[in-house]
Amino acid sequence: MSQWTSRSQQTARIHPNHHPGRTRAARSSETGPRSAEPRERSHGANHAGAAYTLAHAGRQIRFGPVAFWIVVGTVVIMAVWSITSATYLAFRDDVLRRLITHQAEQQFAYEDRIAELRAQIDRTTSHQLLDQEQFEQKLDDLMRRQSLLESRATALGGGIDPATTGSLRPAAKTSAEPAAGSPRGDHGRQSSLGQSGVGQSSFGHSSLGAALGRLEAALDRVEHRQALAVSQMQDRYENKARQIRSTLAQLGLRAEAAASGGPFVPVRLAADDQAFGRALARVNLARADANALGTTLLKVPLRKPVIGDIDESSPFGIRTDPFVHEAAMHTGIDFRGDTGDPIRATAAGIVTIAGASGGYGKMVEIDHGHGLATRYGHLSEIEVAVGDTVRAGAIVGKLGSTGRSTGPHLHYEVRVKGEAVDPQKFLDAGERLFGG
Repeated sequence: MSQWTSRSQQTARIHPNHHPGRTRAARSSETGPRSAEPRERSHGANHAGAAYTLAHAGRQIRFGPVAFWIVVGTVVIMAVWSITSATYLAFRDDVLRRLITHQAEQQFAYEDRIAELRAQIDRTTSHQLLDQEQFEQKLDDLMRRQSLLESRATALGGGIDPATTGSLRPAAKTSAEPAAGSPRGDHGRQSSLGQSGVGQSSFGHSSLGAALGRLEAALDRVEHRQALAVSQMQDRYENKARQIRSTLAQLGLRAEAAASGGPFVPVRLAADDQAFGRALARVNLARADANALGTTLLKVPLRKPVIGDIDESSPFGIRTDPFVHEAAMHTGIDFRGDTGDPIRATAAGIVTIAGASGGYGKMVEIDHGHGLATRYGHLSEIEVAVGDTVRAGAIVGKLGSTGRSTGPHLHYEVRVKGEAVDPQKFLDAGERLFGG
């Protein structure tokens, strides 16, 4: 084909305008001038319709311009397609391998991402479950603590001393009772805080944590007040016991233990609140000691035998006798008053004398035990009888001027183991303890 193409190109170069019409035009040119114009038109037409002629083995193939370029374009396209196909066939395995590798990498990346997301979901779920468990555990702890504080409040409420001794002057105003009762007041705040914390669960763990924090702070305050109340109660009972012992020592008396007994039963402390149980046990011991001393104190003549301010007309000690005008021992204290004024027992005891007794006139004597006795002389009337048990402050008679007396007054004596002592020191001790 190449030889054919080259020969055709040589033929085309030799006869670029070979056409039968050209021969006829040449021939007609010989006929004369009249055929010149037709020749020119024919020459222009032949030049415009120039074509490509291929010759091979004595054969000629003539192509027009359009068909020629179609053939050339087809050849070029086939060549490009052949090159592309060859390249694809040559590098197909590498391309496929790269595509498969890229697809595998994408798949692995997607799987890793999915695994990471699942791990995040698992961690989030685990955190939520852990937070919920911690919240429930903390709430249970707070509820148990609240119940424990309420039981403490009940124990403290039952441990408040109603001052059975009657009228001991407090050394200082304490807040033991309000502190002991405060858990009831705080209980409402705790309940409201707990309800508000539950109601705010929809607002997230932060609001729940804040509510639990407020509830825990309220319980801390209650526990602090209870501990303070226990400490104050113990101090109060111990101070009371020390005060009574000091008073009895100043009077030359000592507290004697009352008759008691029974089987030994050890104290059982709550397993979950042993510290508070021990503190409360100490309070109970101090209270029992103070109450025992207070019972002893009820039988010590520390109170005034008359109502109102004391109008002392003659003290205890040596004086001039009003009848013989000589030095004499006055074994008591004389209190002025009006006839008929009530006379009260200065301590609890048993009436041993109730009647006329020499210079005492109408007299009442009361035995208070432990060697203590009091006498009330010159009475106008006697309101008790021998053998009667009287309490402190009970009316035993009325003021008068019977016996060896110069006018209406009360002769009051205090005797220790039969010996007359100055009643004033007992009255002063009562003033310190009871405030008058």
